[in-house]
Amino acid sequence: MIMTSVLVLLGIGFTAAAILAVASKLLYVYEDPRIAEVESVLAGANCGGCGFPGCAAAAQGVVDGKAGATVCVIGGDEVATNVAAIMGLGFSSMEKQIAFVDCTGGIRAEEIYDYAGVSDCRAQNLLYGGNKMCPEGCLGHGTCVTACQFGAIDMGPQGYPVVDPALCTACGACAQVCPRGVITIWGMTARLTHLNEITDCLAPCRQRCPGQINIPRYIEQTSRGDFAGALETIRERIPMPLTIGRVCPYPCESACRRTHVDAPVGINMVKRYVADWEMNSGQRQPVTCAPETGRRVAVVGGGPAGLSCAFYLRRLGHSPTIFESMPSLGGQLRYGIPEYRLPKAVLDWEIQGILDLGIDVVHGKAFGTDFDLDSLKEDGFEAVFLGIGAWMNMTLRIEGEDTKGVETGTEFLTKVGLNMETGVGRKVVVVGGGNTAIDTARTSVRLGADVTLMYRRTKGEMPANIEEIIGAEEEGVKYLFLAAPTRIISDESGHVTHVEYIRMELGEPDETGRRSPIPVEGSETIIDTDTVYTAIGQKPELSCLYDEGGNCPLEQTKWRTLAAHPVTLQTALPHVFTGGDMHTGPGIVITALGEGRKAARSIHQYLTDGAPHYSAKVQRDLIPYTMFTHVPDVGYRKRSTVPHLIGCDQRVCTFKEIEGALSSEEAKHEACRCLRCGLTCYNRDLPARECNEDGCVSRS
Repeated sequence: MIMTSVLVLLGIGFTAAAILAVASKLLYVYEDPRIAEVESVLAGANCGGCGFPGCAAAAQGVVDGKAGATVCVIGGDEVATNVAAIMGLGFSSMEKQIAFVDCTGGIRAEEIYDYAGVSDCRAQNLLYGGNKMCPEGCLGHGTCVTACQFGAIDMGPQGYPVVDPALCTACGACAQVCPRGVITIWGMTARLTHLNEITDCLAPCRQRCPGQINIPRYIEQTSRGDFAGALETIRERIPMPLTIGRVCPYPCESACRRTHVDAPVGINMVKRYVADWEMNSGQRQPVTCAPETGRRVAVVGGGPAGLSCAFYLRRLGHSPTIFESMPSLGGQLRYGIPEYRLPKAVLDWEIQGILDLGIDVVHGKAFGTDFDLDSLKEDGFEAVFLGIGAWMNMTLRIEGEDTKGVETGTEFLTKVGLNMETGVGRKVVVVGGGNTAIDTARTSVRLGADVTLMYRRTKGEMPANIEEIIGAEEEGVKYLFLAAPTRIISDESGHVTHVEYIRMELGEPDETGRRSPIPVEGSETIIDTDTVYTAIGQKPELSCLYDEGGNCPLEQTKWRTLAAHPVTLQTALPHVFTGGDMHTGPGIVITALGEGRKAARSIHQYLTDGAPHYSAKVQRDLIPYTMFTHVPDVGYRKRSTVPHLIGCDQRVCTFKEIEGALSSEEAKHEACRCLRCGLTCYNRDLPARECNEDGCVSRS
């Protein structure tokens, strides 16, 4: 019986084996050997950070074409290189990316209601969008911390997540679970090409800044003594902090919340300090550039817009060439701003730092004469940036304007910049109220002239920087307000001897909100002069765009500027972009620098993606709910003052720089006045604050 049972079992076993042998032949499934090879070179962590359930699945995804060589988020370049070799793919070094938290609210954020529900950001966001007053900020429950498998995120002491760059693998899990987009995966390219969006943590100063600089961040870095970090933050948006620290009219400060407490933070003073720190240290801070792409771009014009565009194109890996008609780069920075405001040695040092990134320059070539859009294309340039500025002067349109001894302020300042003979007389009249008029007047004083500045409105309505207006007055410039020239009077030799002007009175506000000047009949008066400089505005010279047949492939605006898309700065020709004064008309330097970066961003997207693109959330105007003026619970702190390097009585005899930089202690004091604002949040309860190695802290 037992023997029979054994024989039956053996028979069943042999039968099953035979069936399985046949089945293995019929149902054989081929496994690509590369799967095992790829899995063998992966990190083996089975962490799931790549989005696949383990390394085996990730290897299968690579072979199936569902993932690339960089699938392993913790393996780095070495693992990616090995995967690429197995798959027969090319690979270049990956750009380092980390999770970035764009929120500074946390415990400072006011709450709309008490919340006692489940501690999950997604759950709370479903309830009226969350309990925080700020509609965009972090809800603070740490869902992102739970999602991170690498311990790279913690809830910081301020109640919002803090990322450890050394541990972050940029897997994106934290960003995926955040219901408000507070966390983004951030690499150099993303940082350089990002445009402010209304969902960003935008302090009022950031919203107002034409360069879109992350002002609270670089001020906080300065307060901690991290000057290199502050410079890196600034250079993500503008390439010339030394220049801007000297000539910017700092519109950002007009939006500073501290204005409603005592006085705005000296934002530009802090920028000037960290920029001078680098220059005076004798060592340039490193500027990171992406790997070479081999894509060539022509940048026409070496002024601030062109320099900025070339800087960011190079940082994005492209090969820009600047074409400049003047002997040296800088545009109006060099030929329009006097030495006492922006020393040429400082400008040269800053420009050289930009060129050292690997930017070519062609001097002495004028667009429209020596080359044009067609020739640039024939020479292999795949895109063109037009930034030739606004050098064409507006005229007074009065009798005698062509008289000897009458010229524009920009012509005069350019002669000074080129060390040419100016022909300035002993008694000068400057017509205008902007910065060019002030620069012309103060430069004339330094050349020994007695100067009167004539302006058709009042002192309070002058568009020039108030510091420049006061400085000119201190140096002896006389102001003649509510006066407009009506005729230039000359002698028998045709040289100017007098300016006839008429008194004005202010009427109703015009479309800009300024009161319109109205002539007072019968009030004509004359003033003695032997030199007249007009500085009433400029516009771009667009005749260089026309061919011999009088045709222009690009569209112009009614203001005689080059038309372009307001966000991408792309013109009617898809490969041609513009920015700066050629696009906006005469503006401030930081606007030109900002437009240069925006154009570089669009050119980069045009070259890599086929067309520029942008988010529908791009910030175009100030965000109304963030512009409140009631700022309670903030202690008074005195604003620092800009030191002067030369006394008032000595300034008229020299072109040496007038304004200096803050001391280290003053810079940190000013940085600690910053409220670290977000959209609605700011630092409250400041009876006293001081700076130490950790930054600004409350003193008990």
